[in-house]
Amino acid sequence: MSDAIKHECGLAFIRLRKPFSYYLQQYGTVMWGLNKLYLLMEKQHNRGQDGAGLASVKLNVEPGYPFLQRVRSSAPQPIADIFRQVSHEVKELEKYQPDVMKHPGLMKGHISYLGELLLGHLRYGTQGKNNVEFCHPFIKRHTIPARNLALAGNFNLVNTDELFNLINIEPGEFQKQSDLAAMMEVIHHFIVKSDEQSPGDMDVLSALRKAVPLFDGGFTVGGLLGNGDSFVFRDAHGIRPAYYYINEDVVVAASERSAIRTVFNVGENEVKELMPGMGLIIKANGDITVDKVTEPKERRACSFERIYFSRGSDEKIYRERNALGYNLSPQILKAIDYDLKHTIFSFIPNTAEVAFYGLWKGLDDYLKQVKIQRILSWGNDITEEKLSEMINRKIRIEKIAIKDVKMRTFITEDVSRNEMVQHVYDVTYGTVEKGVDTLVVIDDSIVRGTTLKESIVRMLARLEPKKIIIVSSAPQIRYPDCYGIDMSKLGDFIAFKAATELMKEHGKEHCLKELYDRCKELQRLDQLHTENVVQHVYKPFTTEQITDKIAELITPKGLNLPVQVIFQTIESLHQACPTNTGDWYFTGNYPTPGGNRVVNKAFINYMEGKNVRGY
Repeated sequence: MSDAIKHECGLAFIRLRKPFSYYLQQYGTVMWGLNKLYLLMEKQHNRGQDGAGLASVKLNVEPGYPFLQRVRSSAPQPIADIFRQVSHEVKELEKYQPDVMKHPGLMKGHISYLGELLLGHLRYGTQGKNNVEFCHPFIKRHTIPARNLALAGNFNLVNTDELFNLINIEPGEFQKQSDLAAMMEVIHHFIVKSDEQSPGDMDVLSALRKAVPLFDGGFTVGGLLGNGDSFVFRDAHGIRPAYYYINEDVVVAASERSAIRTVFNVGENEVKELMPGMGLIIKANGDITVDKVTEPKERRACSFERIYFSRGSDEKIYRERNALGYNLSPQILKAIDYDLKHTIFSFIPNTAEVAFYGLWKGLDDYLKQVKIQRILSWGNDITEEKLSEMINRKIRIEKIAIKDVKMRTFITEDVSRNEMVQHVYDVTYGTVEKGVDTLVVIDDSIVRGTTLKESIVRMLARLEPKKIIIVSSAPQIRYPDCYGIDMSKLGDFIAFKAATELMKEHGKEHCLKELYDRCKELQRLDQLHTENVVQHVYKPFTTEQITDKIAELITPKGLNLPVQVIFQTIESLHQACPTNTGDWYFTGNYPTPGGNRVVNKAFINYMEGKNVRGY
């Protein structure tokens, strides 16, 4: 609702285990693997809007013939653009040989991307610029096949400078802007060392065990080697998600379980989670290993995956989002003084719909209890009219807002732009009894609050309710993320703005300068990673005080009706999402030392008026 958070990237990996003739006979097409990769990428399209890429490696290619190919796109519809190029190559071949699709050997020899190893990526730009050069996979070429590497991932690293220093590389301008460039150099360094030690039979697992522990961040990464080896690995805390599925025909890995289930039509228990610190390695000969690449640490899987990023079609995520909404019902009932008769409930945007259903169920459970107690209190004094009126009482839900997908805010001038933003959503008139009904609207999260203030609240106010209550299924976002989500500037967060405003009002503005001095001292001592200084910005105030200030900040000037905000509590978040305990953006408890360095650097940037990222 309030400025969509950019998603993390998405990964799709396929290793075919049979010759192409098998897929032609079994499934009717030699393009089976590429078709599945396309579907895997489309089913994770929610994870990438800025670009996409595809890398392919062919097994058992004669020397001198190409074996590693890559295509990338930053077009408006990048997945479609990539596979349009693949399809064009096939159509061109069919012009001269109409039945070529029935000849697997010819197809493999002439179609660039028809390989047994396939790596797809969906990019949401965080650190790098949004052009095709920053789209994954990256490739590193070499005359020796085993030393050719294609790499793609869903991640951010916070120690890229140290990585370049470690392997004695002076990064160029492009490399400085890309985490993947740093990761690729390190992995390639150890791959080459391994190939030097065992030419023709390198130990990929050993190489990864030397490289992966050096990376500070959250990551799921896939790689293809020119000799036919391939791998997928996950960070020690399991911050970024990774799932895999293996059968006799294929090995597949992706960022989302539901994508694999849908594309391959398999049960939930057939798709395994790649656990923290583990790697999935497939040798060129087809041998599969799932083994440790770095020492697993406390599981801190990203809770935003469950709240917002991953598709809600996964049954566990669906249940968890439902629970997030359900857990909010007691707070909301209290806020409306239990007056369900004069309260309307809705949601914006569509991604909040599942949490909305959970909220609806929580309210309905309360209403059922009220009905039972009222009917029991009547004793024998029951009439059909009274009973009918009581039984027919329902939670009032409406589709209050509809997004106008055609609207584009093309004007940059602030005054004009704010006017345009107000019309991105259309309201449903006639749903609210003016001055009588309270309007409760649930969202996934509240990050910056800009769209809330300039668009959503103004729009809802047109319906003239008695009161507007904005509900967030996530807790207050207080701290930057540095593990794959583009939330890195403290000054952007409405919760941080609220805390600093409260400091000014309470005469504690000097505390900000003291915390800044503390950060500068830690920076001088190279100790920025040792503590999260920014937690002290919030400590003087209760969660309720900050919430009330947020409500004040998102209320447009001149609005003559009360606006209240309700956030999910940390406790109920963990109750709803017990396996994804990563909550550093809410609590400031970062899983790696690099997180503390990033948040403190972000605070220094804020105090110095620098509008740049914290890493």
